[in-house]
Amino acid sequence: MSFFIAEAHANAPAAAGPDAGMANLVMLGLFFVVFYFLLWRPQAKRAKEHKELMGGLKVGDEIVFAGGLLGRIQKIDDEYAVVDLGDKVTLRIQKGSVVASLPAGTLKNIGQNKE
Repeated sequence: MSFFIAEAHANAPAAAGPDAGMANLVMLGLFFVVFYFLLWRPQAKRAKEHKELMGGLKVGDEIVFAGGLLGRIQKIDDEYAVVDLGDKVTLRIQKGSVVASLPAGTLKNIGQNKE
């Protein structure tokens, strides 16, 4: 049985050289670069675009908001907007729930196509 122990000692792993620490630092740096380009940067870009959309909203804009509803802005202030959904239905929504601004006339065209 002791011959297995001797063989294990004979095949001991070589000691890591000074380059092993540098390889770890390079891998760590590579991880952060990938993290930046795949996760953080696209999210920051989307947040910036959404903030610009919120700043550009004005009365009369046709919008889609998070619930999937479409409407036209009647009143707007810093945080909230009153949106006309048609047929005398209005909602007060948070500006942050606006997903997209539609081209002018979209709501009218959608209303004509439902016949």
